Amino acid sequence: MSTRLSPSTDSLVLNVEGLHIAYDTPVGEIRAVSNVSFRVRQGETVGIVGESGCGKSTIAFGVVNFLGTNGRITDGSIEFQGRELVGCPLRELREIRGNRISMVYQDPMQALNPVLRIGDQLIEVLIVHQRISKDSAWEQSIEMLEQVYMPDPDIVMNRYPHQLSGGQQQRVVIAMAMLNRPALLIMDEPTTALDVTVEAVVLDLVDELKQEFNTGIIYITHNLGVIARVSDHLNVMYAGEFVERGSVREIFANPVHPYTRGLLHCVPRLETSSRMSRLYNIKGRVPSLSERPEDTCIFTPRCQYAQDRCYAGHPEIEEFSSGHDVRCWYGRETKVQPLVQQSAEEAVRAEAGTAGNEPILKAEHLRIYYEQESRSVLSLIGLGKREFIKAVDDITLQIMRGETLGVVGESGCGKSTLAKGIIGLEKISGGGAEFLQFDLSEPLAGRALDLVKDIQMVFQNPDATLNPSFVVGRQIARPLKRFRSVAGNRVRSEVDRLLQAVRLNPNYYNRFPRQLSGGEKQRVGIARALASRPELMICDEPVSALDVSVQAAVLNLLKDIQAETGNTIMFIAHDLSVVRFFAGFIIVMYLGQIAEYGPTESIFNLPYHPYTEALLSAVPIPDPDAQERRIRLSGEVPSSLNPPTGCRFHTRCPRRGALPDGGKVCETQPPPMRELHAGHLIFCHLSAQDLAGLQSEL
Repeated sequence: MSTRLSPSTDSLVLNVEGLHIAYDTPVGEIRAVSNVSFRVRQGETVGIVGESGCGKSTIAFGVVNFLGTNGRITDGSIEFQGRELVGCPLRELREIRGNRISMVYQDPMQALNPVLRIGDQLIEVLIVHQRISKDSAWEQSIEMLEQVYMPDPDIVMNRYPHQLSGGQQQRVVIAMAMLNRPALLIMDEPTTALDVTVEAVVLDLVDELKQEFNTGIIYITHNLGVIARVSDHLNVMYAGEFVERGSVREIFANPVHPYTRGLLHCVPRLETSSRMSRLYNIKGRVPSLSERPEDTCIFTPRCQYAQDRCYAGHPEIEEFSSGHDVRCWYGRETKVQPLVQQSAEEAVRAEAGTAGNEPILKAEHLRIYYEQESRSVLSLIGLGKREFIKAVDDITLQIMRGETLGVVGESGCGKSTLAKGIIGLEKISGGGAEFLQFDLSEPLAGRALDLVKDIQMVFQNPDATLNPSFVVGRQIARPLKRFRSVAGNRVRSEVDRLLQAVRLNPNYYNRFPRQLSGGEKQRVGIARALASRPELMICDEPVSALDVSVQAAVLNLLKDIQAETGNTIMFIAHDLSVVRFFAGFIIVMYLGQIAEYGPTESIFNLPYHPYTEALLSAVPIPDPDAQERRIRLSGEVPSSLNPPTGCRFHTRCPRRGALPDGGKVCETQPPPMRELHAGHLIFCHLSAQDLAGLQSEL
């Protein structure tokens, strides 16, 4: 028998009971959400976590009845402040939406009109719902922008959305959602597309707004670190059902359902050394809406503990302990091993494998500039001053054969531009780069075929690189034919081998990209990059858009491939926990320059650059009881068109005040290079001793 939530209504904002949501399709009605129950109180954040396709966003849209023309609530109750919303007339729902219930989306541009100024969009919310004057609405909008820590709110009010950064756009959307002091705020993956530093500020903001306005919040995400940081209660969702629910602390301390445990163990953590050879990953994928059985446990095909009983009946969600419910026949008996660590012999062999190797790639004072078009009168007649965006400015580095180099930093720091310059997609403006004695100064079109063959790239978004009109096999076969990697009569068998190498069955050959999941598309992208058997593979944010379970599988796959082929990898990411698991060396970039470089284990030990310190403190930790190192950067990354003088980080550095002159030297002089340990370089005016003292105080 299922466990019904307590009917207590003390400070209750939302009470969802037995919710069922279905969609009408050409093949009939298909259920998307089944028998979901939860509640939200004032000043409380309820998290909903699960992989893509589990139905998290469907619940959110169901609450506000945004299910589209073919979606509908088939059963259950949604009570908002004691008022039943199921069956509520549309006119009444419109009065509630945006007024008493607000929603923040993953992509802020879904909520912002690109042709209207920010101020016009904000005041419209107040004028429509509060019936106040334009002047009063304008003042209240500025006040709310100040409350979400928007710099120069007066100026922002007169800007268009495209003139704001991603973090600023999200703050505008949060301000818009909070203008009417809603009782319920629904946040659907609001920080997924943001840098960790901006994400940390937004999460702080969410917590402050919750306390100030006593708002109830539904927070939807696949990031368990974020859930641990912001949520009071947690619902774990799989294939349209809640499989576990309870307080965040209880579930993180004592996860019961195999799916919950799997999600927790998929996540690489800051303490996860690159010596850890594998992450735990959940096999298979979330079944489609049409594939979900009703007479068995839905998780059975992916569960390593499934027994006969799991195939014979569908478990109800029942009480495991006080306030902790689970949907599993054998939840008390399962145990997941989170990580598989290398043996001492494997670690020694891994280190010996790269020790003493010659560099496969060297860059000296590399620069990539973009000329900025000017519309001034002087420029139009050819007398204006030429201006350049300094995307990559004086980078010196080397990568050893068989090594993985991680490149981290915020958006706009030059990570992807550096990668594109190496591969030839961007023209190198100055300095030099050499790969296996090939000069990389020529763009891709002018490079020898052998050079193109030996450097391949895996992009962040596989949809942007896969042709939707061609089957997967044809797209993998193209580089095989282009580079003549195998004889013509062996192309098909080689494609099959590559598919198997990325853990896909050869029957994927005739599938189109639209028939694949996000993780499967990324595997195809990796297979295509491997087709030419490259010496260097550049991976540009290859897992940032993936669920944690798929991310773990792709990271394990890349490690396996490197172990088998011995190729070299440049791995670009903004998530330091991912980079620590995957890379042996790390470069930390800021505004086109290197702030820190060295072996991974050295960089994660005190002391480190103040920018690295801020990046580390911003990473959400999947542990609600973790002690947080709270370092927040003020302001946005400066423009690379006119970067700050001296140390480029000085405008945001929280440590510059510790210098004897209060940090004035940071404004005028470039930072010196300091070697903290063998191969560990840092560019900072503060000494290693001073940095260690400051950082150890936290």
